[in-house]
Amino acid sequence: MAKSQQTFNKLEKEKKRLKKREDKRKKMLARKEAKANGEYVVNEFVYVDYNGNFTDTPPDPNDKERINAENIVVGVPKKEEVKTSGFIGKVNFFDHSKGFGFIIDPETQEKYFVHVSECLDEISEGDKVQFDTIKGAKGLNASKVKKII
Repeated sequence: MAKSQQTFNKLEKEKKRLKKREDKRKKMLARKEAKANGEYVVNEFVYVDYNGNFTDTPPDPNDKERINAENIVVGVPKKEEVKTSGFIGKVNFFDHSKGFGFIIDPETQEKYFVHVSECLDEISEGDKVQFDTIKGAKGLNASKVKKII
């Protein structure tokens, strides 16, 4: 004996499909009846005003804002030029045994990590130095560090 191919899910899907078809037919008949009685409105539009609210009246064309197409930026915005060389700062901390320290930029009070391998001269705490910056793992690092006398 073979199993029935008609499963519960198939029956439920068929019932839903038939109900949907019947609802659509009822709506169509209701529209035809309303049109015959003169109650049917042809223009069923909803407008959105300049504040994003729905209204049944079209927005005033005089309130339109003109936007120049050349001012619209599509894509990734252009990067600002970032200064990467010619910084002057003061060595805030430097540990010779571990081989690293920090330099503070006096203008922005920003700290830059410096490793002994990036130093051109021997530096110590309190020295005034000139340096470039490179991107490191945790932010900008000082490189090509030279002591200023």
